[in-house]
Amino acid sequence: MKHLSHLAISRLGIKLFLIILVVNVVISGLVFLGVSRSLDQGFIDYLETTQINRAKTLAEGLGEEWQRRGDWQWLRESRREWHRLVRQQLWPGEGPPPEGIDRRLGDPSDFVLHDADGLPVIGLPPPILPEDGQEPPELNWLPIISNGQQVGALGYRPPQQLMARMDRIFLARQQRNLSIIVGSLALASLLLAGGLSWWLGRRTQSMALATRRLTEGDYSIRLAEHGQDELSRLSYDFNVLAATLEANREARQRWVSDIAHELRTPLAVLRGEIEAMQDGIRPMNEDNLHSLSQEVGQLERLVADLRLLAQSDAGALEVSLAPLNLAESLRGRLDDAKGWLRDSDIALEMDIPPSAPIRGDTQRLRQLWNILLDNTCAYTDAPGYLKVRLELDNQHVRIIWEDSAPGVPSRGLPHLTERLYRVEGSRNRRSGGSGLGLSIATALVKAHSGRMRPSHSSLGGLCWTLEFPLARENMA
Repeated sequence: MKHLSHLAISRLGIKLFLIILVVNVVISGLVFLGVSRSLDQGFIDYLETTQINRAKTLAEGLGEEWQRRGDWQWLRESRREWHRLVRQQLWPGEGPPPEGIDRRLGDPSDFVLHDADGLPVIGLPPPILPEDGQEPPELNWLPIISNGQQVGALGYRPPQQLMARMDRIFLARQQRNLSIIVGSLALASLLLAGGLSWWLGRRTQSMALATRRLTEGDYSIRLAEHGQDELSRLSYDFNVLAATLEANREARQRWVSDIAHELRTPLAVLRGEIEAMQDGIRPMNEDNLHSLSQEVGQLERLVADLRLLAQSDAGALEVSLAPLNLAESLRGRLDDAKGWLRDSDIALEMDIPPSAPIRGDTQRLRQLWNILLDNTCAYTDAPGYLKVRLELDNQHVRIIWEDSAPGVPSRGLPHLTERLYRVEGSRNRRSGGSGLGLSIATALVKAHSGRMRPSHSSLGGLCWTLEFPLARENMA
């Protein structure tokens, strides 16, 4: 299993590495193609605009030279004058034009001059070698005007021809730039993919190892929580799961131990009573048989309580909900228990309105009142005091059940409804029953879609607040 786990983690790291690398390369290629396409189109537009402007400037300068000289003979006789004139018009006040692409836009060989009759004067460019049998494209022409008359025509190469002549330089530069970009991106992608896959692989490896230890029963394992990302959230959830499983195991072990203790006590008493009768130490009379019957009854109650809790855990607790008056149910049970409370030297005060409609089970609610009464009588010092009041709002029926001292320490309040929990931590029957009563009470309240929570009482003891959803139906 360990080998498979490491193999899976290694494959995950390789997949992450390749995915990140390929995505980065593809994105870089698409960006490069988009930028190159935009650059090419923009460059052609720039060449066309620049060439037209410079051709117009040169045509104006040639018109001024015609007006001053009167003919084109001086250009036919001296190609140097043609170069000087082009340089003077297109690069005024500067030396030779700078090297680079812009030089091609001001080169004398890019222009040709014809006279008014259309005859070549100077600057006839060398022919472009045709490719695939196609003729070279024609030149673009601008008229040369002097004193309102056309004295010649200036031809210039279109940008497409300039691009054709500069394609090798352009391609060489693009290839060099592309090599630099691709190389840089490849290096960056390798570093990014390698670092990210190592980081993710390390974190997933620790999670895989922790998960394996969890499946082997080591619930004490915890993951380090760093940052606020999803992996940190997953680590937090894993730690919560591990803590929950650990708490459940401890509760299960404690539950089994407590149940064994609860069963062992009446069984030991039964065994001792029976052995004493067998040995003739105690006679088999009605009193001794009654003592055995009490221990059997204690076992029966414990088994019944366990069965009820098991049904509640499985969601199979039998509860027949029907419209009833909770105030009437509570008041009736407290009236019946006045004698019992009086014998325990506990004074009772009730504040219960006439009606509190809910949907409930009469028998289960009576069982709930009995548990609360048993708890009050068992844990309230005499003379004691019990105060029960019922309140209603728009959504809930609320019962506040308060008794007098002794109280419960704050640290013990959250554990009161745990099964077999005792504040004093003993299993002495004189201080109560099996320790399942409040757990059963919570299950009964939950079966009625309510909730039950403990707090400190203003009387010095314990306060239970029970809330039930208010029924909307009109009661008969």
